[in-house]
Amino acid sequence: MRPDGLARMVRAELAQGVRPMKKPTWIVEKERAKRAAAVETVWLFGLHAVRDALMNPAREKLRLVVTKNAADKLAGAIADSGIEPEVADPRRFPVPLDPGSVHQGAALEVKPLNWGGLRERCAAEPGAPAPVVVLLDRVSDPHNVGAILRSAEVFGARAVIAPRRHSAPETGALAKTASGALERQPYLRVGNLGDAMLELRKMGYVLLGLDGEAEIDLATALAEAGDQPLGLVLGAEGPGLRERTRETCDRLVKIPFASDFGSLNVSNAAAVSLYAAGRAGQGG
Repeated sequence: MRPDGLARMVRAELAQGVRPMKKPTWIVEKERAKRAAAVETVWLFGLHAVRDALMNPAREKLRLVVTKNAADKLAGAIADSGIEPEVADPRRFPVPLDPGSVHQGAALEVKPLNWGGLRERCAAEPGAPAPVVVLLDRVSDPHNVGAILRSAEVFGARAVIAPRRHSAPETGALAKTASGALERQPYLRVGNLGDAMLELRKMGYVLLGLDGEAEIDLATALAEAGDQPLGLVLGAEGPGLRERTRETCDRLVKIPFASDFGSLNVSNAAAVSLYAAGRAGQGG
């Protein structure tokens, strides 16, 4: 039953003195998530991250706090954004940031970006090169995700996809590491990564899971994939890919190392994989 239909039923039962039935769990959770999203805000900090957010027309901006020095450096972006800045004393910066955050005298409170749905963002376009997306399985370090967003933008990935739970949310630390890419590179948070992977497969994507113990190397798998849309799936450092994630991949592949011992940080592995995918798409 649709939520609006349920609401009408509850009202009718109340009018008749009938005790309304209990809402299904999925409706309760959906309503709770909607309420939480309505009040969620993010503090971005640092000159670069704040400048890019100010210049992003899709970003809903709520409050800008700057020192006089930062205001001078951001003057053009502030003027274009139309937001009225609060000029603060650098010794008493009135923003709820984590201790040690290097804010450079600039902080901007914003609403998280809405990049739309998986299908509308990741669908292949006629006549365009086959899209590449990055899927992150429980990569929760905001610095890693920020670096991956930056690489995804550089190498032309269509989106970076991660589950809402057990992954890095949109934060100031992530935005600062992304160095502006958070404003331009779609970061899709999905309810279930496995379901998103199945949806991508229906859309024609080949899903390659990065696993250091896989038998086939990345270059071979990319050559076999040809011009099909591609999903590069990376897991958290240590645990790697979860069982369902591994099973949903079309192939498990490895980045070969020059020695018997070696490993890459997940953000470095994403950058190498994206570069290799780009080269394969160009016939390189």
